Amino acid sequence: MKFLTTIPSAALIPLAVLMALGPFGTTPHLIEKSRMLFAGTLQRPLDWFDLVLHASPLALLAAKVLVRVASRAEAG
Repeated sequence: MKFLTTIPSAALIPLAVLMALGPFGTTPHLIEKSRMLFAGTLQRPLDWFDLVLHASPLALLAAKVLVRVASRAEAG
C-alpha cells in the first residue's frame, strides 16, 4: 500500500484517462477489449496484453483512491 501513496496523483490521473480513451478517433481499446472479454472472444495474447495495458492505470488509480479513503476512515 505504501507503493500506491508514492505515485503522484497529478501524473496518474492524466495517464489513466489517456490510456482508457486511447486510441482517439476509433473505439477505445479498453472498451473494445472489455466487449470481447464479456463476449468470450478475447483469446489472442495480444488482446489480453492490450486489455491489461489499457486497464492498469485505471486499476492503480482506483486502488489509490480506495487506500486514501480507507486511511481517512481509520483516522476519523
